Amino acid sequence: MTDTVNTTETTATPRQRRNRRNIMGAIAKAWQSGFLALVLWREKHIRERTFVILLSVIVGVLGGLAAMLLRSLIYYISNFLTSFINITQGNWLYLVYPLIGIIITTLFVRYVVRDNISHGVTRVLYAISQNKSRLKKKNIWASLVSSSITIGFGGSVGAEGPIVMTGSAIGSTLGSAFRMSPRVLMIMVGCGAAAGIAGIFKAPIAGMLFTIEVLMIDLTTVSVMPLLLASVTGATVAYIFTGYDAEFFFVQSENFVAERIPFAALLGVFCGLVSLYFTKTMNMMENIFSHLHAPWRKLLLGGLILAILIFIFPPLYGEGYTTIIDLLSGNVSAIADGSIFYGEGSNVWFILLFIAMIILMKAFATSATTGGGGVGGTFAPSLYVGCLSGFFFAYLLNNVFGLDLSVKNFALMGMAGVMSGVMHAPLMGIFLTAELTGGYELFLPLLIVSGLSYVTIKIFLPYSIYAMRLAQRGELLTHHKDKAVLTLLKVNNVIETDFKPVNPDMSLKEMVQVISQSNRNLFPVLDNDRKLIGIVLLDDIRNIMFRPDLYRKMFVSQFMAMPPGRITLGENMDRVMKTFDDTGAWNLPVVEEDGTYVGFVSKSKIFNSYRRVLRHYSED
Repeated sequence: MTDTVNTTETTATPRQRRNRRNIMGAIAKAWQSGFLALVLWREKHIRERTFVILLSVIVGVLGGLAAMLLRSLIYYISNFLTSFINITQGNWLYLVYPLIGIIITTLFVRYVVRDNISHGVTRVLYAISQNKSRLKKKNIWASLVSSSITIGFGGSVGAEGPIVMTGSAIGSTLGSAFRMSPRVLMIMVGCGAAAGIAGIFKAPIAGMLFTIEVLMIDLTTVSVMPLLLASVTGATVAYIFTGYDAEFFFVQSENFVAERIPFAALLGVFCGLVSLYFTKTMNMMENIFSHLHAPWRKLLLGGLILAILIFIFPPLYGEGYTTIIDLLSGNVSAIADGSIFYGEGSNVWFILLFIAMIILMKAFATSATTGGGGVGGTFAPSLYVGCLSGFFFAYLLNNVFGLDLSVKNFALMGMAGVMSGVMHAPLMGIFLTAELTGGYELFLPLLIVSGLSYVTIKIFLPYSIYAMRLAQRGELLTHHKDKAVLTLLKVNNVIETDFKPVNPDMSLKEMVQVISQSNRNLFPVLDNDRKLIGIVLLDDIRNIMFRPDLYRKMFVSQFMAMPPGRITLGENMDRVMKTFDDTGAWNLPVVEEDGTYVGFVSKSKIFNSYRRVLRHYSED
């Protein structure tokens, strides 16, 4: 009897399976039909600007919920694993957790996600600049799951990069579903990013400033309200779930006085140099990992570096927010808890050396995490390094020169300084630090430190850690309207192919016949493999083309010329315009990497396309 029941429950005939598929197909069609009707109704009854406002609130709610989910996953995984840690001695588990986390994340990304989801903020920037602000739907959950595993198991990265990717994917997906234009999609991507940052930090102003300074979305009459609403909504969701207290507990026990301004200025320069070191080290390590083509080699190298560093310096475990809270509350000795140096926290010189080593090693730990296959961002690491740098700066001056600088205040100012330098976002650094800690009374020194840190690193690096990879390839969309429009233009879209090709063995008579059939005064000369070997200009042969006595004596190979320059297919428009400026040409040939002829690009075509894109891009 039991066997019969089990067989009935688990076995389905081909007809039953076919019926189920038909039912599922009918449900899917009904959903698509109903949603299409909703889209058409919206287009007919709700103005676009009004709908964008409504959509920004929805994106804000979803982005805030995603931030809460990510925070919860990281908290529960990390809390469970670290409950086995003994704070009074070194822990061999620190050698195991990070490696396991990177292995699980790598397997998840490789076999479930099946896509590269590292460098979340950079990928959002790329989507805005090169993919009409469209992100894959899987990015909504892929970064969220993988980063929670990476960070929960000790990966020395932050959750902010992944939540930016998740929020941006939510905005892009909803905008695409309602058939929004690329210009509106860009705003929706910014709304998702702003909601994610605002939700995970409980910092609505910083969330909005992130989209302006880091994602470089212009603040116009169309974008300002959606970005603000999404950011405020995302933060409100966080307030509902976690309360209204600041993320990091901070009580200002000492007022900042005018006599401390020179030291704040010195801290700003110091933070700029720390930011430069952090960025350069991250790029160096990334280049090393990029040369390891086998995934298992990357995993092994990254996992070993991370495990060893965390075993020696336990504060490198995870996001490091516990260390920030300890330093801001004055609990300095706790920095050695769980390490092989436990008990040395009362030694001033040990603390200075230990913190200095953590500042230097954090960039290696972060790059080892991402290079080995983990998923996370550099947002939290920059806050972490900033806090330690500010504390180190004040603690060193106090003990060497007998000063009485407030180490808590300077730790707070350091957070703003290093974030401003690494992200190239001074306003976000100021407001995020103030919102995270409630340290609004330190607004003046925050301004000084952030501004000087930003100025210092700009001397050496023109772009942030997120933007420099795209800027080097000419794929970055910036606030500079001319450069932004050139970035949006593609060579492939301005190529003209109505030029009559000729070959070098053609006689002048055959050349004249080709001229009579063309409305162009320029002719590409191609060999048998369609490789461009020269050009013929009508002006160059005008004096011989009406001499019949030369028709059979002159050949194309005798009067063709080399083009003043060439453009490679796929080259960015900024370089194309530089080639036009350098050569002074009006038309330039476009070839593939192997020299195969594709067509020509003319200045007039580019100018016409430029005006059209600029008009669309600047539309409010």
